[in-house]
Amino acid sequence: MSGTIKIASWNINSVRARLPIVERLITEEQPDVLCLQETKANDDAFPAAWFAALGYVHQQLNGQRMHHGVAIVSRIELGEPGSLDWQDNGEARHIGVRLPCGIRLENVYVPAGGDIPDRTINPKFGQKLDFIERMTRWSEALREPTLIVGDFNVAPLECDVWSHKALLGVVSHTPVEVEALTRLQHAHDWVDIGRKFVPAPQRCYTWWSYRSPDWTRNDRGRRLDHIWASPQVAGQVTSHKVLEPCRAWQRPSDHVPLICEVRV
Repeated sequence: MSGTIKIASWNINSVRARLPIVERLITEEQPDVLCLQETKANDDAFPAAWFAALGYVHQQLNGQRMHHGVAIVSRIELGEPGSLDWQDNGEARHIGVRLPCGIRLENVYVPAGGDIPDRTINPKFGQKLDFIERMTRWSEALREPTLIVGDFNVAPLECDVWSHKALLGVVSHTPVEVEALTRLQHAHDWVDIGRKFVPAPQRCYTWWSYRSPDWTRNDRGRRLDHIWASPQVAGQVTSHKVLEPCRAWQRPSDHVPLICEVRV
């Protein structure tokens, strides 16, 4: 196989509720592979036939009703599917495949972690940290070229949030989460593709809260969504973009898609 593979990643926040904007993304960007997080649909309720009609006949699903759920849909063949229970409780938060070029593609939805950054009084925060720790142990043993994409629910750099000072105590940007994600990155020498193409301290957000009456006016964004590459794959990534205009589409997700192209 030679050429490029175009990969999109998007926390869609209920795939069935947002099919019109998924179709718009597909029409405008024509990704070869689309990784979705927070699909909120069991596998038997996932709109598989709808995607197949648009050419995405290769599908790997790990769904869950109401919450969580991840999926990879593709115009190119997907092999060796597998899911890992990094949450250690059966929640559907990971699905991985092998692309025809041999690269592994892992799609992950890290838990949000609740509202209080203290695991002693907020079990969800502890679950999030433990999830990232299990990913770290996996990364330490990883020996094959891999892309991992998805909603990591952590904005690691000071410039990844609208106000570092205001968000230091807010889940997604606390020092303990940033330290955990940094350990994960170092465990495999992952290359942060987003910051490779949009170097810090340039503005780069992927999420804006629904709570804001006008997300464009106050621009209180965070970079929660990421694409990371193994060192041997990073040089093959030829482009990366954050589709910020999608946040203004009709009935949007609170996240926007990321798209990268990989030379194979």
